[in-house]
Amino acid sequence: MTAASTMAPDTELLHSPFTLGELTLANRLVMSPMTRSRGTLDNRPGPLAATYYAQRASAGLIITEGTQTSATAKGFSRVPGIFTDAQVTEWREVTDAVHDAGGKIFVQLWHCGRISHHLSQPGHQPPVAPSAVRAEAFVVLDDGTRVEADTPRAFETAELPLLIDEFVSAARNAIAAGFDGVELHGANGYLLHQFLSPSTNLRTDGYGTTPAGRMRLVLELAEAVGAAVGRERTGIRLSPLNRYNDIGDPGSGDFYTGLVGELDRIGLGYIHMVEGQAGQVRDLEGIDHHAWRRRFSGAWIVNNMYDRVLAEAALNAGSADLISFGRPFIANPDLVERYRIGAPLNEVDFATAYRGDAPGYTDYPFLTDRA
Repeated sequence: MTAASTMAPDTELLHSPFTLGELTLANRLVMSPMTRSRGTLDNRPGPLAATYYAQRASAGLIITEGTQTSATAKGFSRVPGIFTDAQVTEWREVTDAVHDAGGKIFVQLWHCGRISHHLSQPGHQPPVAPSAVRAEAFVVLDDGTRVEADTPRAFETAELPLLIDEFVSAARNAIAAGFDGVELHGANGYLLHQFLSPSTNLRTDGYGTTPAGRMRLVLELAEAVGAAVGRERTGIRLSPLNRYNDIGDPGSGDFYTGLVGELDRIGLGYIHMVEGQAGQVRDLEGIDHHAWRRRFSGAWIVNNMYDRVLAEAALNAGSADLISFGRPFIANPDLVERYRIGAPLNEVDFATAYRGDAPGYTDYPFLTDRA
């Protein structure tokens, strides 16, 4: 009996193709962006990145780990950037490897904002954020030291167009590096989420004060990046209920209803929605994600502790087009095949998840390794 004939009926939609803009994805499984801390000290992806991502190229779409848009975007050691020629060259090795393996790959564009420390910043200047509000959070310096995040400096209004230009430049670099598209990191308490949240955006100019003001930077940035590299290959990740990195308050349903509507007007290719508190609960807390989904005409990706059964149920219910998986892809480079035939999964070794070289990164076994 062939593997195809033993495919469980409840995985058929999960393994069906999907059209995302001009791309045809082989299936509905998305590899979620996950920091792995295997980059170099000058913020190149690192010598094993091409192997790591190519191993997982059977995913319908890979979204890379958060990738810095500039030197001031940095919050953590050994995470990659895409703002220098050397970084672009090394990312080209990654995208070539993924494409050679038949995969599709987007880069997640990331600015940490206040989740940083002056020792990680150019000239040891304070990190920048919407407002000078310090986070109760920790970051990792280049020497491996874990330290509390610094109090940031608030962006001057005149600096915000330059910030947008940095994202546009990073997006163009991504296309030059061979990526199929880009994802804006608007989640998990980092810079764009900081602009959206009333607990971290205390600005009194046109980029704060009102709901429309708090949305403004994100919408202008989405417009600019979409215009530069194509709206159909620009997505955004949001996490309205995630309190990670001391963002402080759950997102307002009305606020995110408006934001999703505006992102639909811009015409982005997808919204990548983290449901509930990441890695903990998918409790919607009175928030109707399905209503948001109905307001958006692009692709809708959902994330947070989905397994094969929950993923197929969401697809069949029409509450998602694609499902992103994080930890399962860390430990299972062949997750697509394991889900297809109902094979057991490897478990993540958390002792090596964010440190080291090949162990815990490129050495997880495939099903074929048992032969």
